[in-house]
Amino acid sequence: MKQSFASLLLALAIMLPAHAQILAPAAPASQPLDRIVAVVNEDVILQSELNDAVVSVQQQYAGHTEQLPPMNVLQQQVLNRLVLMRLQVQKAQDQNIRISDADIDQAIAGVAEQNKLTPEQLRAEVERSGSSFASFRRQLGDQLIVQRLHQSVVQDSVSITDSEIDNLLSSPTYKAGEVHLGHIQISIPGGADAAAIQTSQAKAEQAIAAIKGGMDFNAAAIRFSDASDALEGGDLGWRRMDEIPPAFADTIASMKPGEVSPALRGPTGFHILKLIDQRQSSRKVVTELHARQILIKPSELVSATQAEQKARDLYNRIVNKHEDFATLAKENSKDDTTANLGGDMGWFAQQAWGSTIGKELGQLKDNEVSQPFQSEAGWHILQRLGSRQSDQTVQIERDQARQAIGTRKSEQVYDDYLRDLRSNAYINILVPELRDTDTQAAAGTSP
Repeated sequence: MKQSFASLLLALAIMLPAHAQILAPAAPASQPLDRIVAVVNEDVILQSELNDAVVSVQQQYAGHTEQLPPMNVLQQQVLNRLVLMRLQVQKAQDQNIRISDADIDQAIAGVAEQNKLTPEQLRAEVERSGSSFASFRRQLGDQLIVQRLHQSVVQDSVSITDSEIDNLLSSPTYKAGEVHLGHIQISIPGGADAAAIQTSQAKAEQAIAAIKGGMDFNAAAIRFSDASDALEGGDLGWRRMDEIPPAFADTIASMKPGEVSPALRGPTGFHILKLIDQRQSSRKVVTELHARQILIKPSELVSATQAEQKARDLYNRIVNKHEDFATLAKENSKDDTTANLGGDMGWFAQQAWGSTIGKELGQLKDNEVSQPFQSEAGWHILQRLGSRQSDQTVQIERDQARQAIGTRKSEQVYDDYLRDLRSNAYINILVPELRDTDTQAAAGTSP
C-alpha cells in the first residue's frame, strides 16, 4: 500500500472513539481483561485502544524501530494524542457538529482514489489488516467532525486584509522560497509559573543534547515533542518562508540544510527546528484561454431532453448555417455572467470554469466550436477564441501571501483553542507509568 494509506490507518488508530473496534488484529484471549487507562471528562480511554494505537505506530516505523523511544515514552505520546482527539470530538458533539453517511462515503472515495483503489478494494485492504470496516467508517467520521470543528473555530477568528498582504510582501524580513522543516515543540501550559517554564526549557535542552549526542531528529521528535506531528517524526513538510513566524524565519534563513536550531521561545513554548532542505521560488507562467459559451439549462418549462435538443439545434445553426455565435448567446444562453457579453468568458486559466469545461477546451483548437456537452449546470456549447502565456508571478505571490498569513493565524488560533480545551478539561490518567510527570500538573491533568 502507498504511504498515504498507511498514514491514514495510523491517524485513524490514534483517534479511536470509546468502545470503537480496533484496527489491529484482536489480542490473544490469554491477555488480561480490558481496563480504563484514562478518564477524559465523562468519557474513557481503554487499554485496548491505547495498545492498538501503539501497534499502529510501531507498524508505521517497521524497519526503523530505532527511531522509537522506550515503550513507556511512546505510550505517553500516543495517549496524549488520544486524549486530545477525544476532547475535540467531545467539543464538536457539544456544538452539534455532525456529518452524514454521504460525507463519509465521499471521504472514503477520496482515500481510495488517492491510493489508486476502488472503494471496494479499500474495504478489502482494511479488512485484510484484521480490522472492521464499520470501525474504519466511524473513525473516519470522527476525523471529519474534528476538521469541521477546526473550521468553525478559525473561520470567524481569522481575517486577512490587502494591507497585511502588502506589508508582508514589502517587509524587509519577507523571504521567498520554500523550506522542508522538522519540528520539535515543548509546550508551556497556559498560566504556567516560572517553575513550569523552566521545566519546559530544561526538556527542550535535553532534546537538543540528545540530538547533538547522535539521536536522529525524527526519533527525538517522537520522544520529546508534544506537537501534533510528533508521532510522524515532527516532519512539517515543505512550507513557504512567508508561512513561518518572522522570528523563526530569521533563524532558518541563516541555517544550512541538515542544521538544527537552538531552542526558540515562542508564544506557546519552545521550538527546535531542523532545516531538511530548501528551494527557491520560480516565476509562474500559466496558459490562459479565451472562450465564449452558450448554456442551456433544464427548468420547469424545459425538460432535460428539450435542453439537449435546443443545444444541438444551436450548434447546427452556428457550424452549418454560420449564424453569429455572440448573437445566439445573447438570445439563448442562460449563463447570467456571460450571456449579455455574447457568451464571452474572458481570459482565464484552463480549469477556472471547472474540470468539465476545462477538458472540453483542451480538446479544441482556436476558433473551433465544441459539440454540445453536459455538465451539472446544463448543456454547453463552447468556442475557443485563443490562448496565451501569462506571467502570474505577482498574483500568485499575493495569493500565496494571503494563504500564508491565513495559515499562520489559523494555526495560532487553533493551538490556543486546544490549550484552553485541555486546561479546562477533567483528565485523569489512571496508570501511573503513563503520566507525563514533566507537564501533567500544569496541563490540567489530575493526579
